[in-house]
Amino acid sequence: MLIEPVEVEQPKVVLAVGAHPDDIDFGAGGTVAKWISEGAEVHYVLATTGQSGGYDESIPRFEIPGIRQFEQRAAGDVYGVSSIEFLDFMDGSVVVTSELRKGISRAIRRVKPDTVISQSPVRNFDRIGASHPDHLATGEAALQAVYPDARNPFAFPELLEEGYAAHSVSQVFLMASAEVNFYVDITSTIDKKVAAIREHKSQLKDPDSVETMVRNWAATYANRFAGAEGLLVEAFRYVNTR
Repeated sequence: MLIEPVEVEQPKVVLAVGAHPDDIDFGAGGTVAKWISEGAEVHYVLATTGQSGGYDESIPRFEIPGIRQFEQRAAGDVYGVSSIEFLDFMDGSVVVTSELRKGISRAIRRVKPDTVISQSPVRNFDRIGASHPDHLATGEAALQAVYPDARNPFAFPELLEEGYAAHSVSQVFLMASAEVNFYVDITSTIDKKVAAIREHKSQLKDPDSVETMVRNWAATYANRFAGAEGLLVEAFRYVNTR
């Protein structure tokens, strides 16, 4: 299904919300790199430190959170991400709670983004791996934080006491949606996306396959949604939240 062009606001300040370290880099790394190259300021907030991730059983489990935080910061440095925050909820047990909504709302009020990138709260049956329960919960909490929480000065009054005034987000881009309506041409930034993903070494059993995999995904999306060969794209569900 080809996507008709949708006019969106050029992002200036972006908050990318994910469940785990590496989620944003896999789902929107090319877009993050492109927007930063165009002058945007991008911040990350992750619900967990990826405590349940990894594949190497020789690594003590208590070391994994620190490893994954280090990897995520290294990946962010590839693009020039301005800040990375970890909310420290438990990997594998993320659910929509007022505390998660408050944590994301605090990040929105702190960063004051015009644009939020997050995960889709709707299961994608064509990409079951993208619909990890933590992803769905984080996506739903992010949307609830965008509307109504972060913009409502009477929601989470303790945030006002902390000095975080209400803030309205103009637009949201949802990763891994089954109902995409917007794509970003990442042909010029695919190399940065690949480099950032490769920083997540603890998650990659076969790092040599990363570039082929990522390029194949992006080319498939280009053919499906842009109807163009030679392009590489990332696709999103765009939501106007003005």
